Parts: sequence; C-alpha cells; structure tokens
Amino acid sequence: MGNVVFDTGALIALESNSRALTALLDHAQTDTTIHIPAAVLAQAWRDGSRQTRLARLLKDKRVHVVDFDRSVAFAAGVLCGTTGTADVVDASVIVAARRFKGSVVTSDQSDLFALDPSVPLFTV
Repeated sequence: MGNVVFDTGALIALESNSRALTALLDHAQTDTTIHIPAAVLAQAWRDGSRQTRLARLLKDKRVHVVDFDRSVAFAAGVLCGTTGTADVVDASVIVAARRFKGSVVTSDQSDLFALDPSVPLFTV
C-alpha cells in the first residue's frame, strides 16, 4: 500500500469506528506508512482518554506525524494561493501526499480534489 496520508475526516471516521477505515487499516501492510499532518491531528485531538482508537493508532509504529514546519507552511500557503482556496490544513494534507508520494484517506474528497486532482483519494 505504500504511503497514505490521513486527513481530519479519516481520524474522525476512525473514532466513529468506520468499517471502511477499519478494513483499510487491516489491509495495510507492515511496510505501509500512515502520515498524519500535525495540523490534522490538532483538528481531531480533543481528549486522549476518550479517543482510544486515535490514541492507539498514534502508538502504531507505522504512523508518522508530519510537522507543520516552515517549508510546509510556505508550500501550503502557495497551494492555497494558486488554487484560490483558504484551508491550510487541507493544503498541508496535499503537501504531505506530494512529499511522500502517497494517497489520501478522507471522508470528503471535494476540497482536496480542488487542491490537486492528481493526488489519489480514498473515501471512508
């Protein structure tokens, strides 16, 4: 499966016990890396004691939280500027997908598709 990037909707689906996301995680091989942009994690994280599925996922060795550093900030800002959009969190998802040559797991494809229609999107 390679590299996948989760957006906020994917993390919410995980917490909602989405069958589609559970199947995807079960299917993911040990060489699959799950990238979660830091801004996405911030949007989804509220209370670790109540978010057991997400807390468990974050402990998985396959998970990499992608820092929202200077280079990501510039790339996300430029992407928003060139596409006429404003959501830098969604843009950081696309930036990560491009960087790691991965697919995006999302609950809503429309905003991400508008940012880059060439990035593979999987809906959960």
